[in-house]
Amino acid sequence: MRTPFAVLCLVITGLVLTPPAEALAKAPQMAPQMAPQMAPKVLVITMFPPETRPWLDGEHLTTKVALAGMDAEFPDVSCNAQGLCAITTGMGFANAASTLSALIYSGKFDLRRTYFIIDGIAGVDPKDGTLGSAHWARYAVDTTLRHEIDPRQMPAEWTTSFLGLGTAAPGQKPAHLAGTEIYELNEAFLQKAYALSRDTPLVDSPLAQAYRQHYDGAVASGAPFVSICDTASADLYWHGSLMAGQVEAWTALLSDGRGNYCTSQMEDNATLTALKRGADAGLVDFGRVALLRSASNFDREGKGQTAAESLTANSGGFMIALTNGYRVGAVVAHAILKDWPAWSGGIPAH
Repeated sequence: MRTPFAVLCLVITGLVLTPPAEALAKAPQMAPQMAPQMAPKVLVITMFPPETRPWLDGEHLTTKVALAGMDAEFPDVSCNAQGLCAITTGMGFANAASTLSALIYSGKFDLRRTYFIIDGIAGVDPKDGTLGSAHWARYAVDTTLRHEIDPRQMPAEWTTSFLGLGTAAPGQKPAHLAGTEIYELNEAFLQKAYALSRDTPLVDSPLAQAYRQHYDGAVASGAPFVSICDTASADLYWHGSLMAGQVEAWTALLSDGRGNYCTSQMEDNATLTALKRGADAGLVDFGRVALLRSASNFDREGKGQTAAESLTANSGGFMIALTNGYRVGAVVAHAILKDWPAWSGGIPAH
């Protein structure tokens, strides 16, 4: 049966003319109350549980905040009463970008004044580091966003199989850019982090000391230390001197010769992309991001080794890298927390 036109008019008129005050009075009862946002002073970003554990234990991060969109294995952000939090992304580009996006857009955190410290383990170039050494990065370079021809099919005159997108030969800068190929971190924060942490006491192990003898040079065979050098990102866990040479050249190419490849890892350009987009949305300060990688292994074979033997060897670097990454990162985190009035408005000059 059809509804009379006059009745329809009354219904429509009633909907349109509902008193605004009455509608507003009903709204608070219908909408859920939003919990106050947490505002971390420092948020540590790790990639898998062994990297997170020293922070959880050493900093008593016992407050758990669950977020939608997190990895099911790592569903929480862990915090303490001093304003320090830690988040575990999961390994690889997809996990890193997804987890950081879930954090930034969750509405549970105010991150506009938060300092971010990325702390993870890495492979290291023996010319620039050694097992257990810790390296703050100026540049993060994506080494896999490119063309590649299998080396067995590349022209004989080519020295590398790495090609920029839209190019026809090695050594040419990419003609097509995705915008995530290279990130430069804030120099002021980088220098401040290094100055605070460069004299941090680092641990070592007899196994690592013995394994270093596969490598020539005082840097590779010496004790761990803290430095500034650059990091290369790839979902692919590559290894060996030939691959390392290509990564070094690619880093130099994308950075116009300013970058010095030092550490290899599987997440940082994805993590930084999520943070940069958060900054573009006004939710994050990208100038408050620092990137620290500690060396759990060499990125290539040493004397008397094949690349395959080196890849699977127990170098003794894993545990000391985890400990030293925490020690170095914690020095910076503690400095920020201790003197928050000086840091809250930006990187202190002194």
